[in-house]
Amino acid sequence: MAAGAPRIFVSHLSGIAVFDPAGDQVGRVRDLVVMLRVGQRPPRLLGLVVELATRRRIFLPMTRVTAIQSGQVITTGVLNVRRFEQRPTERLVFGELLDRRVTLTETGEEVSVLDLSVHQLPARREWEIDRVFVRKGRKGSAFRRAKGEALTVEWTAVTGFSLEEQGQGAESLLATFEQLRPADLANVLHHLSPKRRAEVAAALDDDRLADVLEELPEDDQIEILGKLKEERAADVLEAMDPDDAADLLGELPTDDQERLLRLMQPGDAADMRRLMSYEDRTAGGLMTTEPIVLRPDATVADALARVRNADLSPALAAQVYVCRPPDETPTGKYLGTVHFQRLLREPPPSLVSSILDRDLQPLDPEAELPAIAGFFATYDMVAAPVVDEAGSLLGAVTVDDVLDHMLPEDWRETEFHLDEEVATDGS
Repeated sequence: MAAGAPRIFVSHLSGIAVFDPAGDQVGRVRDLVVMLRVGQRPPRLLGLVVELATRRRIFLPMTRVTAIQSGQVITTGVLNVRRFEQRPTERLVFGELLDRRVTLTETGEEVSVLDLSVHQLPARREWEIDRVFVRKGRKGSAFRRAKGEALTVEWTAVTGFSLEEQGQGAESLLATFEQLRPADLANVLHHLSPKRRAEVAAALDDDRLADVLEELPEDDQIEILGKLKEERAADVLEAMDPDDAADLLGELPTDDQERLLRLMQPGDAADMRRLMSYEDRTAGGLMTTEPIVLRPDATVADALARVRNADLSPALAAQVYVCRPPDETPTGKYLGTVHFQRLLREPPPSLVSSILDRDLQPLDPEAELPAIAGFFATYDMVAAPVVDEAGSLLGAVTVDDVLDHMLPEDWRETEFHLDEEVATDGS
């Protein structure tokens, strides 16, 4: 539906067909998925639950809906066929919101919800529920006419749907969020009010908050960090990946940077200062200062033990870097890289120095983003060493950091459902 088109009542979407761009039917709408928001903010419509011919129910994000017209939904042609699983923060419109008793704000009278209307925000790809069709009097079934006055009111004219800011402790929210991945929890926090966002952030432990901050848009990061006590803010920055922490510090006023750096451990603060000395979109600015570094006399067994560290990202665990002492960055002379697959093929007692990849040229810390992306594409790498003119390993750039800087600035605010995607036209 184009921006500015008439609103659609959800009852009209129940059971309508979903088509790909070629005109082939891929399923039918069985429900709508919304995220309730704190206070009087209208719920955001995340997507549709679509039932395929196989009876499997999948999630279709609204970002992949190109039109809703003439009793049908048209998609972009790409579907995520993973079975739909409702998240704790989501509500089903047909299953949970219709035929519900809510209260008219002006009169305090209880009414039954018969229908809801959705519309697309002008000049944006987001959809919201904006109006509620209610009936006064006794409770009845959704979509069914009954005695009692029926009227359509704005979403803000009723209460009983939205999360309440008062009386909702952070402990209850954290129990709900416990199983969410950091990126999903970040998405939840992004849509909370600033008050609730600060409460949840304060209740998270340092490591969990650090993981979530790395997934949030920059404005949210700065807001949350600014509401923490300075000592705790420094602890959370230490728990973040060094490159992400340096990026966040770099957005703060100089005085705030210095206060936080003085509260950090000297070694962590030194890493932050070193990373902040490079331009943002260079290898030095993108790298982490904590790759796996081994001495040449380390064994394959030693390397595999380091790779097993659960705190490492998959990209950093994909290879180890062999250097002469000192082992921490900046290291002694960089000798080469050993890839994880090679480690799996070699006897555990073998020395890592005997299986080095010496042909892989490291990145210069001043290398710019296009050159870095070209390096990853050319050599099919997920991580790359960064070495200075003296031959010391400074850190490693991972592919996720490259993608972070190549995607649009607001990409974190868009819902992505990328796993198990297939083209509905069979391509």
